[in-house]
Amino acid sequence: MAPSRPPVTDVGIQAMSLYIPRTAVSQAALEAFDHTPTGKYTLGLGQAHMSFVSDREDVVSLALTAVAAVVRDAQIPYEQIGRLEVGTETIVDKSKSIKTALMQLFEDSGNAEVEGLDNTNACYGGTAALFNSLAWMESSAWDGRYAVVVAADIAVYEPGPARPTGGAAAVAMLLGKGPKAALRFEIGLRSTAMGNTYDFFKPHPAVEYPVVKGQETVDTFVRAMDDCYDRYRARAKLKDGRPFDVATGTDYVIFHAPFNKMVVKSFARLLFADFLASAEGEKEIYKDVERWRGISRDRAHYDREVIAAFVKIARPMYERQCKPAAWIGVEIGNCYTASLYSQLAALLYEKGDEVVGKRVLMYSFGSGFAASMFSMRVVGEVEGVVGKMQLREVLRERVVTTPEEYAKCLERREENYCRVDYVPEGEVEELFPGTFYLKRVGKQGEREYDLVPFR
Repeated sequence: MAPSRPPVTDVGIQAMSLYIPRTAVSQAALEAFDHTPTGKYTLGLGQAHMSFVSDREDVVSLALTAVAAVVRDAQIPYEQIGRLEVGTETIVDKSKSIKTALMQLFEDSGNAEVEGLDNTNACYGGTAALFNSLAWMESSAWDGRYAVVVAADIAVYEPGPARPTGGAAAVAMLLGKGPKAALRFEIGLRSTAMGNTYDFFKPHPAVEYPVVKGQETVDTFVRAMDDCYDRYRARAKLKDGRPFDVATGTDYVIFHAPFNKMVVKSFARLLFADFLASAEGEKEIYKDVERWRGISRDRAHYDREVIAAFVKIARPMYERQCKPAAWIGVEIGNCYTASLYSQLAALLYEKGDEVVGKRVLMYSFGSGFAASMFSMRVVGEVEGVVGKMQLREVLRERVVTTPEEYAKCLERREENYCRVDYVPEGEVEELFPGTFYLKRVGKQGEREYDLVPFR
């Protein structure tokens, strides 16, 4: 038997790009437009704005923009990329992968030897693409070149309660090896839960909108998180040599974020799990919630008083451990596979080298369902990872449209969805410089793209 190879420990994220579309809508204005109670979207969901795109942008153009940006900012030639993998649930073709469309970026370099394809399962595909690419770099198949992972999605819903939980974005991550790979994944600290549910799905190919069972999605999200956290916590205890809890075992926590209130409650849920695992009177932080020590997890999940109590005691920790990443989701909305990784980019952008030496705990979830919890350590300077990312400036330069314009844009997307032999109607002038856009769709559905020139 051949000797086992030691695990590769210096592979990680070397650079990131985050593409945020230029158009957005105010959630406060959307409340008034939808004739809903004031605060339902802003306070109830915890959202401020929602990014969206016209028919000039699709998931391929979003991914093109993000991948081109990370390669450009990292200043690496395309021939040095040996794997490109995509995570998305926004499908534009039932056969041709988004990855193959992205290969147009490689044409001038002559590099056609690029492994990887698309990964699809609701909001989890980006994590699957990331895990696959890391495994490639840790394997005997690795040829020494970089891997790029891109998570891109456009989240839109039919008129109704789910519509304000949409969004759009794309995140590209360059995976490398050595000192520049500043974000290192912790070996042995990954847990996964998967199962068969119909909480959120897209069974109608001719319709862009999903079938959503809101409460079932929340239930599945939470139960999968409980499962993942129990196993992660046990493995972290072995690795760290001491009991793990979310308050002291990690510096930052990032959750998949359908909406911000879900993030707030999810963090409180982890604290609740730690409470149940602690001895009575062991920690001062739990003094006001001791009366619930005998409650089951299932019952607590539906008990508003219990949830409110743990949200309250978790609030100071949330502000310190979650908000530095979660703020971006408040501004752009739910971007499905890009949600988790847009928050990682936002954390690095917001905190800079303050995160060096810190642990980041991440929970990825996709309906249907697939979920994983894992962590990484920031071991090097962050400046090289975030590159030329200017998130606050991008948000300030957005065009915040009226809800009427937003609704009209979605109506146009509906009309043109699956349409062939047409030129999109959205204004190219509204896009940021350096943005790829859909130029036309051919008679047989071929899609042609172009680039908004840099100024």
